[in-house]
Amino acid sequence: MEFLNNSKNYSLNRKTYINLRWIGIIGQFITINSVAFIFQFEFNFILANIIVLIGALSNIFLFYFFKKNQLEEKISLIFLTLDILQLTFLLYLTGGTINPFSIFLIIPSIFSSNSLSIKANILLILLTISSIILITFFHYELPSPLNNYIFNIYYYYSVPIALIIALIFLSFFAITFGQVSSLRKEALNKIQQLIAKEHELVSLGGQAAAAAHSLATPLSTIKIISQELSKSLKGNKDIEKDIALLNQQVERCNQILKKLTLNPDVDDEFIDHDLTLSNYIKEIIKSFQSISNKKFFFQNNQDTNPLKFKRSIEIIYGLRNFVGNANKFSREKIFITINSDSKITEVIIEDDGEGFSKNILDKIGEPYISTKENNYNNKSGLGLGIFIGGTLLEKNFAKVICRNSITRNGAEIIIRWNNKDLLGL
Repeated sequence: MEFLNNSKNYSLNRKTYINLRWIGIIGQFITINSVAFIFQFEFNFILANIIVLIGALSNIFLFYFFKKNQLEEKISLIFLTLDILQLTFLLYLTGGTINPFSIFLIIPSIFSSNSLSIKANILLILLTISSIILITFFHYELPSPLNNYIFNIYYYYSVPIALIIALIFLSFFAITFGQVSSLRKEALNKIQQLIAKEHELVSLGGQAAAAAHSLATPLSTIKIISQELSKSLKGNKDIEKDIALLNQQVERCNQILKKLTLNPDVDDEFIDHDLTLSNYIKEIIKSFQSISNKKFFFQNNQDTNPLKFKRSIEIIYGLRNFVGNANKFSREKIFITINSDSKITEVIIEDDGEGFSKNILDKIGEPYISTKENNYNNKSGLGLGIFIGGTLLEKNFAKVICRNSITRNGAEIIIRWNNKDLLGL
């Protein structure tokens, strides 16, 4: 899980950040000089251009002296602080918060909210709020002739208040959304790891089966020759012992190779053959019965249109996750039913456990959730199994419904396909 641990390091993408800074710096330069030379407004544009030049030099420094694709949090924090201070000085020279461009002052903090830690974000938010308050009370007048306007005091102070509220709201939204996005990304990474592992196992199983299939003929030939040698050299005790040992080792090879095959009873088409959902479920139930003392009840009486479709690791793993959850949370019994007709095919998985907690029913399907009810604490998980199972099955055109069973009192999972989607896998 080293990848997941590394993914928790907070950082900014260097290339993206540099490009965004260039857009801001060029925009500042064009705005300042347009106001000064085209509109002929009077303000200290020389000092303003110097501040923009400092920003450009810092971006060049960032481009040439930091070669990593991801900027560490400490470096990111320094440059974002510089961005806020640069904007603060520009607004200080051009009217403070009354300047229409004062909205740009909250952008660095919001930009960082999705990438940096909460501690770093709080520092940037506090710096931005301090800058807004500072340029509200201390600043040069708006560029002439705009300084002839007299603003009502209520409007004058409502602008910085609006900026602070917008900053807090947008930052909170970005931080919250970023955390949820990170959790889903981490869960999806786990899905990819699990599926990659399953593919590897199937690949190894297929290779082992192919090896067993290919080696069957030469092993049989060796066995026949050794039997003929045993007959022709009968009476030679030393050689008879060697031939007997050879026969034993050939038989042992046959037994080992049979255990490695996916289905040793099928000659040529035992790899990647089509199966019905009943076959899938029976295989999954059999695997759990060997490790669990709970009772499984399987019904396929209403499976009137059993469809065969290509073996899918994702469907197997998705179904296995839901059956595993039922096995984990049930008291004694797990009920699995397959229904099908000319249009739909569905699998219903029920257990006789306590069912889903009411306070998480509306969150079912999200990763890393937990219930607050005390009587669920011993068995409650993080919701990762349902998330993984649901994601894998929905990716294969299934509709997954999670609810509490009316007849069994426990949890009920309904997995439904349109037959045309199932056949198109």
